[in-house]
Amino acid sequence: MLLLVRVNVFIDMISDSYDCMPDFENEYTYRHFVEDGREGDFDRMFDSAVGRVKAELLGKKHPIYIGGEEVTAPDEIVEYSPIDRTLIGRFQKGDAAIARSAVESARRAFADWSATNYRTRADVFQKAADIFVQRKFEISAVLSIENGKSRYESVGEVDEAIDFLRYYSLDLLRNKGYVRRTKITASTARVDAGFQGAPGKSENITIAMRSYGVMGVIAPFNFPISISVGMSTGALITGNTIVFKPSSTDNMTMLTGIQIYKALSDAGLPAGVMNYVTGPGSTVGEELVVNKDVKGIVFTGSRATGLGMINRSYALGQQKMFVVEMGGKNPAIVSKYANLDDAVSGISSAAFGFAGQKCSACSRVYVHESVKEQFISKLIDKTRAISIGDPLKKENYLGPLISQGAMDRYAKAVDEARTTGRVVYGGRKIDAGLDGIYVEPTIVEVDSSSRLLRDELFVPLLAVAQYSRFEQALEMANDVQYGLTAGLYSTKASEIKEFIGRIEAGVVYVNRETSATTGAIVGAHTFVGWKGSGLTGKGTGSRFYLQQFMREQSQAVVK
Repeated sequence: MLLLVRVNVFIDMISDSYDCMPDFENEYTYRHFVEDGREGDFDRMFDSAVGRVKAELLGKKHPIYIGGEEVTAPDEIVEYSPIDRTLIGRFQKGDAAIARSAVESARRAFADWSATNYRTRADVFQKAADIFVQRKFEISAVLSIENGKSRYESVGEVDEAIDFLRYYSLDLLRNKGYVRRTKITASTARVDAGFQGAPGKSENITIAMRSYGVMGVIAPFNFPISISVGMSTGALITGNTIVFKPSSTDNMTMLTGIQIYKALSDAGLPAGVMNYVTGPGSTVGEELVVNKDVKGIVFTGSRATGLGMINRSYALGQQKMFVVEMGGKNPAIVSKYANLDDAVSGISSAAFGFAGQKCSACSRVYVHESVKEQFISKLIDKTRAISIGDPLKKENYLGPLISQGAMDRYAKAVDEARTTGRVVYGGRKIDAGLDGIYVEPTIVEVDSSSRLLRDELFVPLLAVAQYSRFEQALEMANDVQYGLTAGLYSTKASEIKEFIGRIEAGVVYVNRETSATTGAIVGAHTFVGWKGSGLTGKGTGSRFYLQQFMREQSQAVVK
């Protein structure tokens, strides 16, 4: 008679205690200054940092970093600030050969880094968080100068990067490197043939999450600190090595990328584990996608680019791991039961913050016909009060568009709205007295079939359509290829329940007056895209994020 095999599962005990770990706390810089009555100090520190950055960092020539060494390329990329065309710096125009060299450097560094104890890896990123805190205002100033964000947006973004560094470090420690051990006890019974469940000797089993190898990290222009740090930390802290490519073509944010590289290097990241390469996506990005030694791609950007990379890789027979976030066309629904003041506040913030150049920006609103005119009137008043100009100045909320390409999209969308609907407010380029591209925040009213309600534009243009039944609003909100963020304003419990149950989006907010669709907080909200906005269904700032950068292995050893 065969005996049942008993399985004893236990968690491997290690010296550090879960209970003794510090709780995760968000950085919240501006909030703390305001709560302490020190907003003036916040402004002085930012303004002082802007002065130092302009005097000490701008206009210089910068190398590529491969294996800890400076590398130059035959050609340069010249980067200017979108605020006023100030020269930010001269960067290397990397090519496929340079990208291959960086991949080889990362490949050589992988064995030692992946074998490094997870506590040591976590310690590097905790130190990096402390370095970011020390350099917070300087990095924020670089960010504002480079992509035109206000001081509040920039400091908040650096805070988010610090949060990612600390949250993922704690997550790795709390999960003990994602290793657990189990055991199958020995059986006294013996049989001549092996099969599922047959009695046998004891087995010590380790269930381990193992890193993949070299990863290409391809960063966006709009959150070049927080998203870049989050993606890089996810790959690196789990034992992978990376080739990091900042946005280097039309929308350039290469100087912020250097701040990340230097902070991680100064925190003790070994040479070759992170390699910094600037250059076009057509050469550097393409090499990362097709190179067989690159085991995964981490990317934030457009859906077309993300799907193109996936198709390219798989067409070559390469089964790379992809962690991608691919944009959004994010709706807000304003019910007849809404608090209209909260709705106007949240929607205007989400639509026009950083000139709508966020994947989470609210770009379309469905408002009940009975409150439409009142809502639009209040929204116009709120939008008219938005100050536009140099984002380095405290008084300005809305800065420049990042590039001429963005201006072209804006102009085309405004012309289309005038033809097929109506421009309710805005729609013009303005003279801010600076050599940059400044436009009015724009509200348009269109029919529910309009392209402006479906295509991601990445400009400060909000499309409004009306609805008569809540069911209809939900159907229109879901009728896009994206599924990133969504908001609802309603005091009716049944509508809130139906919205949460049926909306096809990974990040959902209800009655949020600070922002209808933007502003996920690390450790509180997870930021995840459904449908065409993502791939894995796992989000940043969550306890599931790091697991995407590892593959599971079951290791059984018979004793």
